[in-house]
Amino acid sequence: MKSDIEIAQATKLKPIGEIAKSAGILDKELEPYGHTKGKVTLDILDRLKGKPNGKLVVVTAINPTPLGEGKTVTTIGASLGLAKIDKKVFTCIRQPSMGPVFGIKGGAAGGGYSQVIPMEDFNINLTGDIHAITAAHNLGAAALDTRLYHEERKGYEDFARRSGLKALKIDKDRIFWKRVVDINDRALRSIEIGLHAPGSNDNDNGIPRHTNFDISVASELMAILALAENLQDMRKRFGKCVMALNINGDPITAEDLGIAGSMTVIMKDAIKPTLMQTTEHTPCFVHAGPFANIAHGNSSIIADRIALKLADYVITEAGFGSDMGFEKFCDIKTRYSGINPNAAVVVCTVRALKSHSGRFKIVPGKPLDPKLVSEDLESLELGLENLKAHIVNINRFGIPAVVAINKFATDSDKEIAFLKEKALEFGAYRVAVSQVHGLGGEGGKDIAQAIVEACDAPSKFKMLYEDKLSLIDKINIISKEVYSAGGVEFSELALKQLEFFQKSYGHLPICMAKTQYSLSHDPNMKGWPKNYSIPVREVFLSAGAGFIYVLTGLISTMPGLGTNPSYTKVDIDEKGNIIGLF
Repeated sequence: MKSDIEIAQATKLKPIGEIAKSAGILDKELEPYGHTKGKVTLDILDRLKGKPNGKLVVVTAINPTPLGEGKTVTTIGASLGLAKIDKKVFTCIRQPSMGPVFGIKGGAAGGGYSQVIPMEDFNINLTGDIHAITAAHNLGAAALDTRLYHEERKGYEDFARRSGLKALKIDKDRIFWKRVVDINDRALRSIEIGLHAPGSNDNDNGIPRHTNFDISVASELMAILALAENLQDMRKRFGKCVMALNINGDPITAEDLGIAGSMTVIMKDAIKPTLMQTTEHTPCFVHAGPFANIAHGNSSIIADRIALKLADYVITEAGFGSDMGFEKFCDIKTRYSGINPNAAVVVCTVRALKSHSGRFKIVPGKPLDPKLVSEDLESLELGLENLKAHIVNINRFGIPAVVAINKFATDSDKEIAFLKEKALEFGAYRVAVSQVHGLGGEGGKDIAQAIVEACDAPSKFKMLYEDKLSLIDKINIISKEVYSAGGVEFSELALKQLEFFQKSYGHLPICMAKTQYSLSHDPNMKGWPKNYSIPVREVFLSAGAGFIYVLTGLISTMPGLGTNPSYTKVDIDEKGNIIGLF
């Protein structure tokens, strides 16, 4: 079989105007970026406001393994399958960060005959939204350090006299707004800035202080892009971002700093979702890209709203497992969108479930244990506990769960039959076999039919917790019910932070940052770990986005590069075509 990029490059693309027209988007509502992608203006929502919404389906998965589960492949493939059974469908997915693209993960456009194309554009730069976020965020950081420098250089009174502005009196030890870059760079996790130039006695480089970088997709501006209703709402949310505290302990916002308007101007085109096409020319919105392990892990509310007016079924993907992007979809995104999902799909593979048995050590680049690629019902049964946990999680939110088995040639009939039987026993509404990687839409008909049936089934969506509960109670509920923890161990710092935030922001939902590789905080705890203690080490406020951001375990907001990163394989050929993406 051809590689993903070979399949993508061999697929004949349709002009983006043709894709837009078939989806019901008018010429005046499309802003082309070349021939194969374009931005859709938000005016379309005014035209479509009287139309009923289609059905919304969220695709999640078991906890990821080095073997891959094919969640994006299945998300796109489910859409292709729905189109094959004559349903009008739209796909909504996130824009990938170049961090994992050039790190270990590679591309995120799907795979095989179930992809978003052109996959090169999708994975690298696209229409520049992440670059806009990086620039807007770092402008805010520069403005903050500049204000700190000018206020402290000759004192607050002198600053006020010279500038005509009120001194903000920034506490340099309580600055929250870090800088960002869309590349994995571990060397930026802990840095000193504003240092004297070598040999200079007069420092005009700023006020020296310790800080660090986050990856761009962890920026609060990215979270806001995904949760904002429109340009004006985005501007308002930017203004609410708490960037630092003053010397009296009061918050300093982007509005106080006078930077929110300029950040919005940089982001004014990023608010529009990007329209692309799949390998079978169905429409796809690509918009926003917050990580699910360190942010809320879902594409934009705006993209969903437009798609739901244009299609009978909208398939959207939540990052990682039900403990990550799906929980945040339900408890954060749905809170602000008011749009409840009709069903969820949990993606799994036989070999990934076997790896959740804890019996196998998987090392990238080395041959797999023979039992992972041959019949082994005993290991499969042990690993099925992980799938059971995710089905239970989905059912907890009151919606039907469809299990999609992403089938590999090495899976035996007995393993597939056993997996189907157990998934139904665990509470799945339907179980479907996916062969979309090799067959495209034809291989997605089984999933499509299961989705249609699940969306027609009775459901009663409910969030996990109420706004009125305390922040600590909300963290405990997520930890115990979704992660199956026995309790939560709060650091002294986290307790002080929660006490401070509770006064003015206690009504906000919780965004937990933890490893994606386990239901717990520890990536080495496979299957369905229970009754352990989950450590909460630090808590941050995302007032503009509208959530409290909680760090657990050893999770980092700036990923690092491994010993053999994906960038070593990416290049161009003699004709200028991109090669090596996967």
